[in-house]
Amino acid sequence: MPETSTADIAHRTIDANGIRIHVAEAGEGPLVLLLHGFPEGWYSWRHQLVALSAAGYHAVAPDLRGFGDTDRPDEVRRYSMLHVVGDIVHLIYALGESRAVVIGHDWGATVAWNMSLLRPDMLRGVGSLASTRRAWSPTPPLEAGLNTYGPGYYQIYYQTPGVAEREFEENAGRTMRAFLCGESGQAKTVYDMTVTDHGMLPKFEIFDELPAWLTEHDIEHWETVYRRTGFTGGLNWYRNVTTNWELMAPWAGSTVTVPALCMMGDMDHLYQWRRNPDWTIPMRETVPELEAILLEGCGHWMQQEKPHAVNEALVQFVSRL
Repeated sequence: MPETSTADIAHRTIDANGIRIHVAEAGEGPLVLLLHGFPEGWYSWRHQLVALSAAGYHAVAPDLRGFGDTDRPDEVRRYSMLHVVGDIVHLIYALGESRAVVIGHDWGATVAWNMSLLRPDMLRGVGSLASTRRAWSPTPPLEAGLNTYGPGYYQIYYQTPGVAEREFEENAGRTMRAFLCGESGQAKTVYDMTVTDHGMLPKFEIFDELPAWLTEHDIEHWETVYRRTGFTGGLNWYRNVTTNWELMAPWAGSTVTVPALCMMGDMDHLYQWRRNPDWTIPMRETVPELEAILLEGCGHWMQQEKPHAVNEALVQFVSRL
């Protein structure tokens, strides 16, 4: 796959919601926000920034709170979902708009889905990659993870500050290589959501030769970013999962009222572990205007693994809104 040129992608820092948010942007037209996951940053959307710009949209991919060149507050509590959704609300206003299409991947998808509940008036549509819309459950999320996967559940491993950081920051380049290879569609085994006695990274396969969608330049980009920032900001999102569960309780049983797109790779661990041919069933009751797309041979890093298919789907979705 030819490398996407980032020459036409501009960068700036915007003051919003009391923090400085770094954004990468391209194009002019209706606003489309692209929200990354963990462990990622704006660079995950490099292919989509270019494609959406060419299609006549103002595509903006921020480094979310705690990531990249955006501020990284010290207090764990400042990474709650209300803080992060607040960032997106104020970022839209700071960009001179009152509405946008918000597309998220992984954690960014969780932000997008929650934005659709908290501020549907600001959304023309919502999109989700590699993350289905999970309705509020009476069982706290860490307890649910413990019941399903046992005490080795990876989100439990993330809870104590400093533990996962020591593992991931020992060699940031190797960490990113492990995540990107091990959760890709080319991995021979599907990640089982648990850690070993030696941490999380031994669970991931690292290829001798990188897949076509991933280059050494990409790995160098991520290594440079995470050697500078560390992983604490992103891990603090996981340290708020119980707080988020408590905060979002008033929206139990709520319905997403805006048009929605959900894309999943059939080699993603989230799809494989459900083992349900109709993976959209849990969403249908609460997301009535749902368009669902399953990409074959695709793992967790959808917009990087299958950029042409993702670009086509996103452009078609936003053009209908």
